Amino acid sequence: MHHFPKFLIIFFLLTIACNRKEAINDDLSVYVKAIQKEYAPDKRVALFNIEGKHSADGWRLIGESNLPDAVLALKEKLNEAGVVYTDSIKILPDASLEGKYVALVTNSVANLRSEPKHSAELSTQATLGTPVKVWKKEGGWYYIQTPDKYLAWVNSGEISVMTDAELEAWTDLKKIIYTNTYGHVFSGIDAQTRVSDLVAGSILEATGEGLDFYSVRFPDGREGFVKKEEASPYDTWLGTLDRSEESLVATSKTLMGVPYLWGGTSTKGMDCSGFTKTIYFLNGVIIPRDASQQVHAGFPIDSTKSFDQLQKGDLLFFGRKATDSTAEKVVHVGMWIGNNEFIHASDRIRISSIDRDADNYDEYNLNRYLRTKRVFKEQDALLIDLAQTPLFKD
Repeated sequence: MHHFPKFLIIFFLLTIACNRKEAINDDLSVYVKAIQKEYAPDKRVALFNIEGKHSADGWRLIGESNLPDAVLALKEKLNEAGVVYTDSIKILPDASLEGKYVALVTNSVANLRSEPKHSAELSTQATLGTPVKVWKKEGGWYYIQTPDKYLAWVNSGEISVMTDAELEAWTDLKKIIYTNTYGHVFSGIDAQTRVSDLVAGSILEATGEGLDFYSVRFPDGREGFVKKEEASPYDTWLGTLDRSEESLVATSKTLMGVPYLWGGTSTKGMDCSGFTKTIYFLNGVIIPRDASQQVHAGFPIDSTKSFDQLQKGDLLFFGRKATDSTAEKVVHVGMWIGNNEFIHASDRIRISSIDRDADNYDEYNLNRYLRTKRVFKEQDALLIDLAQTPLFKD
C-alpha cells in the first residue's frame, strides 16, 4: 500500500476545489456574457455591468444595470442551470435620486464624459434643452443617457434634474430653437449684458416676444432675450423644415471651418460623427452618435466605390476593411454633397473630393473608404424623426 504525505493529499484536494471553483466561475461568466451579447452588445448605449463573486456561502451576483429585462433573463438562465446564487444586483435608476430620473441640459453645450471627473475623456455633448434620463449620482456628477441612448457622466451644474411630471410640463410649454451657428441670450433688449452663449439647436422656453426679441427662460430658471432674427418658434421651425437633400448640404456648409473637437457635437467644435449628427439634427432628425453606430442605420447604397449611385446627404464611412483575422473597423464618416465631393470634420469642417484631378482630392480617405449608407427619409429604429417623436414638445 502506498502512503502519501498528508500535506500532498491536502494540496491535491485544494487543487481540485480551486479548479472546480474556476470552472463554475467560467460557467457563470458564460451566462453573463451570453445575456450581455443579446441585450447589451454596445456598452455605449446599454449598461449591464454584472459579475459573480464566489465565497463559502455560494455565489453572489453583483454589479448594476439599467436593463431589468436583461437581469431577469440572466437569473432565469441561472435557475434553469441549477446555479444557486444571491441576487445583489442594483437596478438603475438609483433610488437615492428620489424620483428625479430625468433632466434638461441648462448650458449651451453640456460636456459628457467617460468618467465622473473633468479630466476624463469627452465622450459626447448635449445641447441646451436636451432631455436626458438620469440613472445615478456620484459626488457632483450624474450618469445620464441622451435621446440617442448614449451613456455618459455630466457635472451637476450643466443639467437641471426633475421628475417625469416636471419634464412633461416643460414639453407643453412654448419654445424657440436657436438657428444661428452661434450667439447669445441677453439680460435686456438693449443686447448688452450676456446671460449665456447659444449654439445652433439650443432650445429654450419662450415666455413672450417683442418686435425684435423673444423673451426666454432656461430650465434652471435664468431668463433673458434672444434676437428674433437668430431663432424661430420650435413648432414653426419643425413644420417648415425643407426636408430636402439641398437643405442638408446648405446646413453642412454653414459649419465650414468649425474646428475639430474629439467628442464634440455642437457648433463650437465637433468630431466627424458629431458633425454628421449636427447636420441631421438641424434638419429634424436624430441619428446615432458614433460613426461605428451610424453605419448600422439607414439603407446600404455602395461598398465598391460606385459613387454615381450616391445622393446628396448620404453618409460615407471610412476605416479598416475586414480581414480573415480582424473585423471591419469604422473610424470616420462624411456626407456626400454632390459634384464628386463630401464634407467632413478633419482638423476642421472641410470639403474633399474623390476626383483625382481636383485641388481638394482626398487620396487618404478614398483609400480607406468602406461603404455608403442612406439615412435621409429612411424609416429605422436607430433614427428619431422629430416630426414624429415629440421629444421637445407634445
